[in-house]
Amino acid sequence: MAGKRDPKTLRSYRWLGVDDLRAFGHRSRMRQMGFDAQDWAQKPVIAIINTWSEINPCHAHFPERVKWIRKGIEQAGGLPIELPALSLSEPFVKPTTMLYRNLLAMECEELIRSHPIDGVVLLGGCDKTTPALIMGGVSAGLPMIYVPAGPMLRGNWRGQTLGSGSDTWKYWDDRRAGVITDRDWAEIENGIARSPGHCMTMGTASTMTAFAEALGLSLPGASSIPAADANHARMASQSGRRIVDMVWEDITPDKIMTKAAFENALMVQMAIGGSTNAIVHALAMARRANVDMTLDDIDAISRKVPVIANIRPSGKTYLMEDFYYAGGIMGVYSRLSGVLHPEPVNVSGETMGEIAARGGVYEDDVIRPLDNPVYKEGATVVLRGNLAPDGCVMKPAASEQRFLKHTGRALVFDSYPEMKKEIERDDLDVTVDDIIILRNAGPQGGPGMPEWGMLPIPKKLVKQGVRDMLRISDARMSGTSYGACILHVAPEAYIGGPLALVRTGDTISIDVSERTIHLNVPDEELASRRANWKAPTPRYERGFGWLSAGHITQADKGCDFDFLETQFGKAVPEPDIY
Repeated sequence: MAGKRDPKTLRSYRWLGVDDLRAFGHRSRMRQMGFDAQDWAQKPVIAIINTWSEINPCHAHFPERVKWIRKGIEQAGGLPIELPALSLSEPFVKPTTMLYRNLLAMECEELIRSHPIDGVVLLGGCDKTTPALIMGGVSAGLPMIYVPAGPMLRGNWRGQTLGSGSDTWKYWDDRRAGVITDRDWAEIENGIARSPGHCMTMGTASTMTAFAEALGLSLPGASSIPAADANHARMASQSGRRIVDMVWEDITPDKIMTKAAFENALMVQMAIGGSTNAIVHALAMARRANVDMTLDDIDAISRKVPVIANIRPSGKTYLMEDFYYAGGIMGVYSRLSGVLHPEPVNVSGETMGEIAARGGVYEDDVIRPLDNPVYKEGATVVLRGNLAPDGCVMKPAASEQRFLKHTGRALVFDSYPEMKKEIERDDLDVTVDDIIILRNAGPQGGPGMPEWGMLPIPKKLVKQGVRDMLRISDARMSGTSYGACILHVAPEAYIGGPLALVRTGDTISIDVSERTIHLNVPDEELASRRANWKAPTPRYERGFGWLSAGHITQADKGCDFDFLETQFGKAVPEPDIY
């Protein structure tokens, strides 16, 4: 591969190869750390951007994986340089990792641009890490390859398979209803997360790593491999070797992240029953890649691609480990070979058509044929109407079907603490046909659009056996969640969107087949309410939260910072070296 490009054209040569005073300083400092000229001379310098931390269980195995990536880079004739980056630990970071997705994207972009780097391995997997690294990487523009963390092993409790997140919500309601004991609950806590890796349900992490691969940024099949599987270490080494060749071949993200590639990734997201969060991230990544993508484009894909992966929570039975054994993401490609665009190129150098032809399915109930889907349409639909003029999203496959065309009375909460307190009341005025609304939980109002959208069923109803009802919010929900939840209402209530005007007792109608959501209040009354609406007190008066509030876009635009989008201004030039 080295013959394909003059080593003097490498970015790192500007730092390390030229004969001047500044390059002398760079080389002498490399020698200070034990490096020699043989380590960098005529070799690509490859960054490994590592989002590991001691409080990120999804990435607990990354120190070991870096060793295998480093080995692959060195085998292919590159110099690996590990760069630590912000670790967005989904279980622990508050108020929400989504508040900091754009911060990691900024850090990733600037790490790449400011260092003597020719190519980059992006090491992530926890929910917001995948889109953040890709957003930063595509903005930096250097050859990049994504190494996904991989799902953890199945959970287990008394012989029952447990799925992270999904079974948490299920058994929490059982505990609230008195169906299981405190001892049962403690045993479930011990058994639901048994190894390193991200959620083994088709939550946001599994969805986004599959999305990244289908977009062409990971080696074929990489996203399906469980974190604890030996194949995962081999994939890490293969990725290290491949990124070196990508540098010599000058395969940059713009050659991979095309409109057709995004459409392929969205088709895969629909087919696997992926997280609603993927919609926000897909829009943000597309806008970074200067690809024209809207909610309407996404809904059109939803109408033609059914859910075929029988993985919880859209499916009823299986988890990611089963998905891997059944053929994994390449099995999904093979099922979709008639609808996927064949021409987009993967980091491997193969086209999607070539990759799909290599895929196979080994268990038809895990990855269903197109004529026997889990759900007849895609994982996520887009609804519009006077309550959400800029759109909102729903995962119909994961809800009780009777709520897909429904009119109900609104029960409105202005904050999560208020909702959490009231929902436990035994005398709460609520029925299963009502619609619970939580507002002021969007990009600015949350702040950061937290995963509050799977609102708890009122305890009064839980005791009656109710496990689903219609819920509406400008928040997001975990991809491991399920139920009749309408999310990402745009514009959000906090900035005066129509959701801010709803009052308890109003009726709301939704029709998923027609893609409509309507607040049944006369226009004159809504105008009167708007005239009396008062903007809430800002969440932050300084710091990163203040920066975010001033620049974050709404959910229908991807919640990126406006000044980071590709069309905001001229491309950032290469740094001067003096």
